[in-house]
Amino acid sequence: MDRRRSDMRERIRAVAMELFSERGYEKTSLREIAERLEVTKAALYYHFRTKEDIVASLSDDLRRGIDEIVAWAEHAPTGPERAREILDRYGALLHGVGRDMVRFMAENQPAFRELGFGVSLRYQFRVLADLMTAPDREPRAVFHARQALLAISWSSAMMGDLPLSDEECYAASVDIARDILARN
Repeated sequence: MDRRRSDMRERIRAVAMELFSERGYEKTSLREIAERLEVTKAALYYHFRTKEDIVASLSDDLRRGIDEIVAWAEHAPTGPERAREILDRYGALLHGVGRDMVRFMAENQPAFRELGFGVSLRYQFRVLADLMTAPDREPRAVFHARQALLAISWSSAMMGDLPLSDEECYAASVDIARDILARN
């Protein structure tokens, strides 16, 4: 039973993100999401009461994943190996659960700002860059670390029009991120 519930939640989130991309967050209704899924609004309400709840669930998954990276990094020895591992883990996170959230951020910026999920995500982003450059946190090194993280983040959202698979975009973004990080 829990597996079916989880599968339906994932389907709802995926369809909602498709519609938010096609029509925009503001112009998409819960009714349209339910229709695309071929379920009743009541079935949809069982899982999510509002559109905001759908986006919040994606944001929560992304934040939880970043928290796991931070927890790991805080106990790992500082240095270039830890920085590369943070990039790898961040890339895997965004390639998986974070991809829809990053696309939502890019394609629905006014709604993203209004919903207020960005503050905690920006803070976590900075924490990752700081962990990548600890203990010195040289400003130029932090700049490169943030740029490396951004290379991964934006490839999740901005490269969908290229004839590359998600795997190819993911691999290329991590390679580029490592190149940026190596500039220190």
